[in-house]
Amino acid sequence: MQPSATPFDERLTAPRSWWVIAFGVGIACALMLLPLGTLPLLAGLAGGTAAAAVIVSSYGSARIRVVAGSLVAGDARIPLSALGEAEVLDAEDARAWRSHKADMRAFMLLRSYIPTAVRVEVTDPDDPTPYVFLSTREPQALVAALTAVRAA
Repeated sequence: MQPSATPFDERLTAPRSWWVIAFGVGIACALMLLPLGTLPLLAGLAGGTAAAAVIVSSYGSARIRVVAGSLVAGDARIPLSALGEAEVLDAEDARAWRSHKADMRAFMLLRSYIPTAVRVEVTDPDDPTPYVFLSTREPQALVAALTAVRAA
């Protein structure tokens, strides 16, 4: 059996409630333009909703992938040879590593609306980054993919 080309691929999409808020921003823009008439009201609704939706969409477009011998997290591409052990963090541990345990030199792809995470040591002696912290909804699958690709 041939391994899949991408053993792990996750998009950190924004929660549904944020899309409701984006529509609420459009309504607020429409209400601000209400005294100017119906057309400005509709333009405010469309423009405000579209602008807020673009912001929500761009924030939720971050991806985490294990592909071609690399861990790709957001804009970072880290070769697996530079990474050490990966650790699954439950909600409580992830909160601790996001706050009082955090090292300011670490690479962090944080999404506050995702409670679980993975912490991966960086073993490259030329890299001052101590670890990579990734918010993920599927921490066990990410660790399994990192382990499987590294073992192959």
